[in-house]
Amino acid sequence: MKLFLVPILSLIFIYGCAQAPVKEKREQAKTSYNFELKDYLSDNESLNAEVTRIFNTLDDTSIVAQLIMPAVGKYGQTRATIEKHISQRIIGGVLMLNGSKEEFTAMIKDFEATNKQLGALPFLYSADAEPSLVNRKISGSTPVKKAAEIMSLEEVIATTLSIAKDLNEIGINYNFSPVVDVAGNATVGYRGFGSKPDQLIPWSWAFIENTQKQNIIATAKHFPGHGLVSGDTHLSLQSIDGELKEIKNYPALISSGVLSIMVAHIAVVNNEKYNTNGLPATCSDKIVNQLLKKELGFKGLIVTDAMNMGGVVNVPQSASKSISAGCDIILMPVDAAKTHKEILELYRKDKAFKMRVDESAKKVIRMKIALGLISN
Repeated sequence: MKLFLVPILSLIFIYGCAQAPVKEKREQAKTSYNFELKDYLSDNESLNAEVTRIFNTLDDTSIVAQLIMPAVGKYGQTRATIEKHISQRIIGGVLMLNGSKEEFTAMIKDFEATNKQLGALPFLYSADAEPSLVNRKISGSTPVKKAAEIMSLEEVIATTLSIAKDLNEIGINYNFSPVVDVAGNATVGYRGFGSKPDQLIPWSWAFIENTQKQNIIATAKHFPGHGLVSGDTHLSLQSIDGELKEIKNYPALISSGVLSIMVAHIAVVNNEKYNTNGLPATCSDKIVNQLLKKELGFKGLIVTDAMNMGGVVNVPQSASKSISAGCDIILMPVDAAKTHKEILELYRKDKAFKMRVDESAKKVIRMKIALGLISN
């Protein structure tokens, strides 16, 4: 990596921040702690204090960066592009999208070496490691049955542990799985455990619980429900017409402790309370802030579906709108540098937006501490 050969003063000049003082501040006033992933949702005063301490070491460039997660791999950005983003300190995580187990393992090791060199926080590394997708998304991963082929709860658990073992070996700590949509839509139905309605939630929880016991964040998706929507949000904005019938799948998972929920690029129409006024759910305050956070009481990480999808890509300032709506992580922006600039400019001039960004950044930092990524 040529970056390692650049003197620190040059880095300060090029990227406009003094990395050494930031690193020194982070090393000051350290307290001994030993948090676990299960502590994330707890009211833990020591964890709260540690989040505040780490947050206070960051400049606004790094604070905004915590919310941005581009992809690397066959269908993501090039490795060189991600390395540039890391050197500029404008991202806080990476989605490992279609590649081999070996190359993803090597990438993560190298990316984290650069983060350490820069004094930046470690990353969240994610993957679409669903039973139905993992072997296609990560070649060389242990073969598992697709979700609809799994026949028992015991098989769900065995599959979960197999996937988690591969992810831990690679260095991936964030799984965008399971799909909790009702079976029916060809886009997502085959990817969940919902071919029989009575098994959808208990089997999904078994996947979540056993994933998180292996120190990997699990994610219920696609909120507020994609199973009964016939169109493909990869191509264009789709709509839920009337009642949000799939909301019933989330309360039990939230109360049991799922740590992340992914919001879909689906509009809501003909629903007086939750109409999104032509916007995807990802950009709707009614869906994210009001429904998911306030009514359902979800306190974990809220991640958008990929922001390069047809269901959202034509929305102006979609990243800022998603954050204002209550999302914490902007996944797969078309251009991470432009997205960071968009958010940072608004962060510096809008007090309410700044508070919203700070809230999300602290949630991401809290998760990184609970995962054991930030050492004491």
